[in-house]
Amino acid sequence: MVTICLPPRCDRAAAEALLPEMIAALGSGALAIDARDCVQIGQVMLQILVSARRTGEGAVIDASAHLRDTARRLGLEAELFDDAPVIGMKGAQA
Repeated sequence: MVTICLPPRCDRAAAEALLPEMIAALGSGALAIDARDCVQIGQVMLQILVSARRTGEGAVIDASAHLRDTARRLGLEAELFDDAPVIGMKGAQA
C-alpha cells in the first residue's frame, strides 16, 4: 500500500501538487493517506479525498482532529472514514 502524506495546509496549491502522485498511486492498489498534520483543508482537497476513497481499491485516511471535525461539520465523515459512526434516519418520513 502506497502512503501519501498531506501537508499541514491542504489548499488548492497543495491539491494540485499532490494530485498526480495520488492518481499514480491509486493505479497500483489501495492508498494510505497520512493527514495527521492537516490543520487547514480546502474544498479541492476534500473533493480529491472523496474521489480517492471511491476510486479503484480506495484509500484509508489517517486524519488529524481538524480534518475529522471539518468532515463531520460538512457531512463527509462517513464518506471519508471507515470508523465513522452511522447516523440513522430516525423519524424520517418516506
